[in-house]
Amino acid sequence: MTIDKSLKIKAGSVKTRNVYTRAERIEKLKEMEKFDADGKIYGLPKVRVAKISLKKKKKVKKDDDDADAS
Repeated sequence: MTIDKSLKIKAGSVKTRNVYTRAERIEKLKEMEKFDADGKIYGLPKVRVAKISLKKKKKVKKDDDDADAS
């Protein structure tokens, strides 16, 4: 039995998370040097999540390569 096309998981279909966990937020704040260990434990500043956009690779035509080589 085969799997329907709509049920297959594609590599590009993985969605980016829009929220960091508390540990990830603290780590990012430390990198940006905005985390104060002696400060309040509630109300951490917001940290933007970097969104990565994937660009499609351009296909190289084989006909053009063969013509240049001759």
